[in-house]
Amino acid sequence: MIRAERVTMKFGRIAAVDDVSFEVAAGESVALWGSNGAGKTTLVRCLLGILRARGRIEVGGCDARRRGKALRSLVGYVPQELAFHDDTRLGSAMGFFAGIRRVPASRARELLAQVELDGHERKRVRDLSGGMKQRLALAVALLSDPPLIVLDEPTSNLDAAGRDAVMQSLVALKQRGKTILFASHRPDEVSSLADRVLVLERGRLVEQTRPSLLWTDKAGVLTLRLFIDSDRETEAVGVLRGAGHLVNLNGHGLCVAVSSDRKAEPIGVLQRSDISVRDFQVLADHQPDWSRS
Repeated sequence: MIRAERVTMKFGRIAAVDDVSFEVAAGESVALWGSNGAGKTTLVRCLLGILRARGRIEVGGCDARRRGKALRSLVGYVPQELAFHDDTRLGSAMGFFAGIRRVPASRARELLAQVELDGHERKRVRDLSGGMKQRLALAVALLSDPPLIVLDEPTSNLDAAGRDAVMQSLVALKQRGKTILFASHRPDEVSSLADRVLVLERGRLVEQTRPSLLWTDKAGVLTLRLFIDSDRETEAVGVLRGAGHLVNLNGHGLCVAVSSDRKAEPIGVLQRSDISVRDFQVLADHQPDWSRS
């Protein structure tokens, strides 16, 4: 479904995406993992043709440079920052986008029911919760029934209830055979939704792996932030990755995604390599069952 070859995007002298190559098969769900500034959003925009990058990008056989409009017709995109008019009513917003996509009103009603927003059509956008706005954006993205759904940090601004509602919708789409590419920094989302994980760091693709190789199925997943002397951070990243841990630098320590029953393991790995951990924080510990209907 997606084929990216040596994609590079520079802003001045800085390479936000640096020689990245990967493929995503039809029906596969793939996570872009990395800290802020790793290049996830820039890569997504390159794939959509919003940014003109070097290299080659194909979606569904459509070349991003030669057939950008056809490519975008295959994609339902949910950005991190939503742009709905606050005074618009939910039903009117769906009707507006249905008209743009040239799909019948019945399709709009069907999708509102699918994301559990039916009955809220008279509410104004400003009165919707964060989770409801995100589900509205997902419904809009699905109007033309695209085979590929691309999401940029789909739950980053949501509370636990909103996050669970959005993730249940995404898991249902995956079960229906949709191809999904999503950027996330939450290990619980990656573990529950992704078949594969593409690890980005400073614009480069540094690892491709599977959640099942990183975390046990039954244990919850958390993010452990480790604070190490700056002159040994790069060495520590290599040691942890060599031990099978998913890790990235974020400018404020090392973020390591681990099963909740293995919290001490990364610290032990570093100690055996004579690398001292000055301090640590536990950032997340949540593993809901999003497969429920």
